[in-house]
Amino acid sequence: MDQPPSARRAQAAVSVRNLRMGYGTRVLLEDATFDIYPGEIVVILGGSGSGKSSLMKNLIGLYAPLAGDILIRGLSLVRARADEKAALQRQLGVMYQSGALFGSLTVLENIRFPLDQFTDLPLEQKNLAARMLLQTLEMKHTESLMPGELSGGMLKRVAIARAMALGCEILLLDEPSAGLDPVTAANLDLTLLSLRKNLAVTLIVVTHELESIFTIADRAIMLDPISRTIIADDKPASLRDRSTDARVHQFFNRQPDAHRATEVQ
Repeated sequence: MDQPPSARRAQAAVSVRNLRMGYGTRVLLEDATFDIYPGEIVVILGGSGSGKSSLMKNLIGLYAPLAGDILIRGLSLVRARADEKAALQRQLGVMYQSGALFGSLTVLENIRFPLDQFTDLPLEQKNLAARMLLQTLEMKHTESLMPGELSGGMLKRVAIARAMALGCEILLLDEPSAGLDPVTAANLDLTLLSLRKNLAVTLIVVTHELESIFTIADRAIMLDPISRTIIADDKPASLRDRSTDARVHQFFNRQPDAHRATEVQ
């Protein structure tokens, strides 16, 4: 795996400080603090109900934290004015689990959509930018197709291209391998590694797919729904082989609960 270029000598791309996250009186995560550096691929993982997707929505400013701060390249997303927040959010590309493409638009129009909304570029330049992204993701032949004509893997790639249309350097992906067969999921992993290598993109990936985690992640941050805290932040192999936390060891070694194991003996 290619290592991020001098990542820890640079200013953090994303900083989370003493974050408390939840809805009303229900707290999903408390006192979360971590940094994600330029060029890193960091996976957010945890059991059901741990708040993985909610954390991503906090990171992009879709939800407001109950307490704490989130900084994008040193600037607070939480305390920013509306116009400042919008400018920070345009530095973040987001790919949702479903892809969320517009069914009535062609592939090219879907990718061009953010450029149509947020820039005054001539149509030719917007189309050129969209085609370059399609070429980068090896999807140039699909530009005139409709989303309904695409396979699951193609939908994910087009969604990634649209997320990057405004030139973001920080890309967040929610369960990118969900619903894909193993070969397609493995190819998507290679695509993410290629984006990091060739475009210096920082990736934050919400997933629980172990094979993808070990393939792409420089670090894995694990959330725990019981303690409502971060219980691990390290290289996946280190967490698998050396963690002393039973929950972390169980997850990374794909072990069943002890009572379930005895039930089938």
